[in-house]
Order: sequence, then structure tokens, then C-alpha cells
Amino acid sequence: MEAVLDTYAQPYDASRPVICFDETSYQLLDHVREPWPPVPGIPARVDHEQAVRHGEFLRGLRTLTGQRTVTVTERRGNAEFAAQLQSLE
Repeated sequence: MEAVLDTYAQPYDASRPVICFDETSYQLLDHVREPWPPVPGIPARVDHEQAVRHGEFLRGLRTLTGQRTVTVTERRGNAEFAAQLQSLE
């Protein structure tokens, strides 16, 4: 862990950017039916039918400049992961 923190503490060098890539998988989901809004005394009601999937998103962050990159893909496989890494260079 110390090696990672030392890497983040190095001064900015445009020829060797430090990029943090979030490897956690996040699905973009939507409701099948719109939830019923809350009314006084009754909480919002949501249909628990299987949600509609709209893809996955991959996130990258250049830690020293604060530049963020988000890419939405149909699925999260090796090809999508490699393409995202190449686009961050």
C-alpha cells in the first residue's frame, strides 16, 4: 500500500500520467415501471420486477489533474477494459 501512496505523491509528469482505474463493476439499471411517488402518510412504491439493464460503466481518474473519464459499454469484458485503459493514455 505504501508503494501506491508513494506513486500518488510524486509530482505531475505529463509524459507519465498517474491514472486510477476503478475495477468495480456497476450496472446501469432502470425501472420497468415508474415508481409511484410518495404521498403524505404513504412512502414511495416501487415495482420489484427485474430491472431493465442499460449497460455497464467504467471509470478512470487522473489523480494529479482531477480529470475523470466515464465510458458506458454494453458489457464489461476484457476487450472493453483494454479499450478503456488505452483511451486514458
